[in-house]
Amino acid sequence: MLDIKFIRENPEKVEEGLRKKGVDFDVNYLLEIDQRRRNKIKEVDDLRARQNQLSNEISRSAEGREKKIEGSKEIKAKLGSIEFEMKALEEEFVGLMYKLPNLPDDSVPVGKDEKDNIVLREVGGKPKFKFTPRDYVELGEKLDLIDTERAAKVSGSRFGYLKHEAPLLEFALVQLALDFVRDEKNIKKIVKERKLSISSKPFIPVVPPVLIKPEAMKAMGYVERGGDEIYYLEKDNLYLVGTAEQSVGPMHMDETFEEGKMPHRHIAFSTCFRREAGSYGKDTRGILRVHQFDKAEMFILSSPETSREEHQLLLGIEEHLMQTLGIPYQVINNCSGELGDPAAAKFDIEAWLPGQKGGEGEYRETHSTSNTTDFQARRLNVKFRRKDGKTEFVHMLNGTAFAIGRTIIAILENYQQEDGSVKVPKVLQKYTGFKEIKR
Repeated sequence: MLDIKFIRENPEKVEEGLRKKGVDFDVNYLLEIDQRRRNKIKEVDDLRARQNQLSNEISRSAEGREKKIEGSKEIKAKLGSIEFEMKALEEEFVGLMYKLPNLPDDSVPVGKDEKDNIVLREVGGKPKFKFTPRDYVELGEKLDLIDTERAAKVSGSRFGYLKHEAPLLEFALVQLALDFVRDEKNIKKIVKERKLSISSKPFIPVVPPVLIKPEAMKAMGYVERGGDEIYYLEKDNLYLVGTAEQSVGPMHMDETFEEGKMPHRHIAFSTCFRREAGSYGKDTRGILRVHQFDKAEMFILSSPETSREEHQLLLGIEEHLMQTLGIPYQVINNCSGELGDPAAAKFDIEAWLPGQKGGEGEYRETHSTSNTTDFQARRLNVKFRRKDGKTEFVHMLNGTAFAIGRTIIAILENYQQEDGSVKVPKVLQKYTGFKEIKR
């Protein structure tokens, strides 16, 4: 949620941000409702003050008592009517405020869709094969690692079983991410490499609920636009999360942190669920775009002045994990039109998949990291207390450590051998207990 004071003082800037995000919203109408609401609040306050004054006068003196009692009754009747109007305006005002997305940061490139995203850098040498590389679907079927045919019988399309060594790869990736971000030396290294001026405090592991209340999902900013992607269980009045961010952020609802304890960093592992409502006909084979997947997600609560650097820390961790796996990738700065409602800025990492497009290869997204500034915190009422006693809303950030299915896809395609076997990245071998997958 945006700060109404900021909107009142900067309506043109708000309108500009909405245009950049491609969101149609009448700022002037919001400000009109806001002014009418404030006028009603003043009317109610004035009437209550007059009513209290009359009550005091009645209790102190009998002079003109009947007339004052009559006046008090008239005020009470009028107050009920105006309070009803005030409540209606308040509800409309809150509804409009929830429809406003976060504004893009000044550093975000202006654009309409993914064609306007900017490639910041390509990292890692693409593997060279003496054969035409297979895609992960063929490799997964040959090695009996991925079974979507049986999953379709049990659950329908866009589901899959991970079998044999694939589940061991999953837990190896999760353990790698947990080990890395829990070690302060690793965080300190990223901070130094990126020339950041922030704490090297490690991340706290958490396994969150995957079912959350409507008020929690709404507060995270995914219902107003994009709600058709979310699974909702009407009988239970609960949502299934599409990312651990959606349950980790509300964990601190209505809490106030002390400034000295900031930043607050979590890494969460959870199963995630998405309807993929807008992806009809896209990636229908395999497990690249599915309804259910597992993910290790980082989440940070920071002070406003450090959130940009915390965003760089998340990107730095993501890049380090990809480099450790030895998977080539490119970093994308998302344009304004590609930002979701909560995000003020967003970076993606796209892994090189050499088996795609008949062996020509292409980049596909495996990671993202967003700075939502105080947008989610305002909705959740999460604050921190400065040393001088003043409180402010925290900034919230999220970033993928590993989207498990997509990372397994990248491993299979980049580490495949001519005989159809797949080598295991060296960094994972101590967790898996094997160096190669073959049949």
